[in-house]
Amino acid sequence: MTINPQLSASKTAEVIHNAFDEYHVQFKAITRRARDRFEKREWRHWQADAVERLDLYEQVLQDTVVELRLALGPKTLDKELWHAIKHEYAVLISRRTDVELAETFYNSVTRRILVTVGVEPELEFVWFGVTTVPTGNSSILRRYSIADDQPLASTIETIRHDYAFDAKYVDRGGDAASVAAVMQEVLRTIWDTPDFDQIEMVKSVFYRNKGAYLVGRIMKRNRLIPLIIPLIHAPEGIYVDTVLLTEDEASTVFSFTRSYFHVEADTPGDLVGFLNSILPLKPAAELYIAIGYNKHGKTERYRALYRHLGNSNDRFEIARGAKGMVMTVFTLPSYDMVFKVIKDHFAPPKTTTRSQVLDRYRLVFKLDRVGRMVDAQEFEYLRFDRERFSQDLLDELLSVAAETVRIEDNKVIIKHLYTERRLYPMDLYIKEMGFKAAEAAVVDYGQAIRDLAAANVFPGDLFIKNFGVTRHGRVVFYDYDELCLLTDCNFRTMPESASYEDELSDQPWFSVSENDIFPEEFRRFLWFPAPLRRVMEETHGGLFTPEFWQELQERNRAGEVLDFFPYDKQKRFRPDLVS
Repeated sequence: MTINPQLSASKTAEVIHNAFDEYHVQFKAITRRARDRFEKREWRHWQADAVERLDLYEQVLQDTVVELRLALGPKTLDKELWHAIKHEYAVLISRRTDVELAETFYNSVTRRILVTVGVEPELEFVWFGVTTVPTGNSSILRRYSIADDQPLASTIETIRHDYAFDAKYVDRGGDAASVAAVMQEVLRTIWDTPDFDQIEMVKSVFYRNKGAYLVGRIMKRNRLIPLIIPLIHAPEGIYVDTVLLTEDEASTVFSFTRSYFHVEADTPGDLVGFLNSILPLKPAAELYIAIGYNKHGKTERYRALYRHLGNSNDRFEIARGAKGMVMTVFTLPSYDMVFKVIKDHFAPPKTTTRSQVLDRYRLVFKLDRVGRMVDAQEFEYLRFDRERFSQDLLDELLSVAAETVRIEDNKVIIKHLYTERRLYPMDLYIKEMGFKAAEAAVVDYGQAIRDLAAANVFPGDLFIKNFGVTRHGRVVFYDYDELCLLTDCNFRTMPESASYEDELSDQPWFSVSENDIFPEEFRRFLWFPAPLRRVMEETHGGLFTPEFWQELQERNRAGEVLDFFPYDKQKRFRPDLVS
C-alpha cells in the first residue's frame, strides 16, 4: 500500500477488512490440511500445522498494524478518524457469516494501535447485553432417522459411510455393531427405552493430534444427548475407537485442558451453537477457543465477565491455596475463573525473570496440552471499579505488582494478566476430601506427570500446589514458570557421597549444571500423608528413576507421537490398538 498520511476512513476500513479476510482464508486452508494428515498418518505434520495456525493471527495483525501506522502517519492516533473507520468497517462486514470474528480482529487492531485501556465503545465493537448463539439448525448438519424395521447398526453404518476418507475402514460391520450395542444400553439407562426420534451429525470432522471425531446428538422430543464417535487410523486402516454418549464425556473431549480442534466451519456461530446444545455448561468462550478461534473466545470471555460483574456484587479476593512466588492469583467467588498477575520481583530461590515467564506461557500455548495443562488467555489494560476489590487483595497487588497494577480515578487498571478456569488446588483437595477421592487424585497426579513427559513437557516444579483438580476429578498442571521441554533436561542419578560429612552438608558434593535433574529427589516435593505416599510409590515409583525420563526423551527425540485419549481407556473397543 502506498504511504498516504491522508488515508481515508473507508480505505483504512478496507485495509483492515482485507487483512482479516486474508487471515481467515489462511486459517481455513491450514485447517483443511487436517483431513490429509489423518489419512496419511502424518502426525508430526499435524503438530506443525497446529503451531502454524496458532501463529497466524499475530503475524497478520502485526503486518496490518505496521502498514496502517505507515499509511496514516500523524493521523494514526486520531480518535475522530477511528470513529469513522469503525462505521465504514461495520458496513463492510455486516453480511459476513463470521461477523463476530471480524469484529474481534478489528478490536485487536485498534487496541494495538491506540493502546486502549478498558473499553471504548466509540472505537471498538462492544456488546455487553443479552447474547445467544444459533441452535445449530443449519446446513452444517446431516440428519438421520431410523425405521421401525431397521437395525440401529444399519443407521450407524450409514453415518460412517457419509464420512469417507482416502483410507479404508477396517471393520465396518463390527464397528457399527459395537456402537449400536453401547447406544442401546445407554439409551435404556437414561430414557428407559432405546427409541429416539433422530440423530443429527455435524458434517465437518473434528481433528486433533492423531484422532478424528464425528460429533452429533441423539434427539427424543425435547431431550438430547451427545453422540461422539472417535476414529483411530492404525497402520492397517481406520477403526471406530469407542462411542461417547454423556455430557461429562463430551465435556472432557472439548476440555479447556486440551489443544484446539481443526474443524471446518464457514459459520462458526452455528457450530458453537450446536456444541452448546450438547455442552450446556460450557461457556461460548470455551467453545470458540476449542475450535481454534481463541482470540474471539477471549473476547467472549471478557464480555461474559463484564456481564457477570453487572449482575453481582461480590468482590475480587485472593484465591485459595498456597501463594506462589511468581504470580499473585485472585478470583471472584461467584465466577468460575482465576486471574494471575506476574509479580514485580521473585523471591529466592527463584531465578526466573518476567520475560522467561511470558515465554513459558507462550510455549504452553503452542504445546500439545494432552488434557493436563490449563488453557490460559492473556489480557492487557483491563479496567475495573475499585469497589469490586477486597482491601486485602488491593494491598497485595499494589505491594507485589505495582509495575502492573495501578489505581486511577477510582478504577483499578491492570496492565497485564492471565485468566484460567478455576480449579480445586490439589494441596487443599488432598486435605479436604475423603481418602478415596484423595487416593484417586494422587494416582492421577502421577499419570498427569507421565502424560506431560510423553508429550515432551517437564513441569519443572512438581509441588502439588501447582496442580489442580477439575470437576471431573482430573488432575492438571497450571503453574508454568519452571516448565521446559523434556528433551532440554539432563536426568541424572544422584552420585554417592564420599563421606558422612558430605551428606550433612547443605551444599552438593558434586557438580550440578543448570539443566541437571535428579528424579530420586522428587520425593521431597510430595506433601502426602503416609498412606497416600505409599499409593504414589506403588503406582508411579518409576517417576523417581532417571531411566523413566531418559526413555521418554529418546522417544520424543525420535519423533514418536504417543497416543492420548480424551476418554477412559476402558471404553475403547480395542484397548491395545495403537495408531
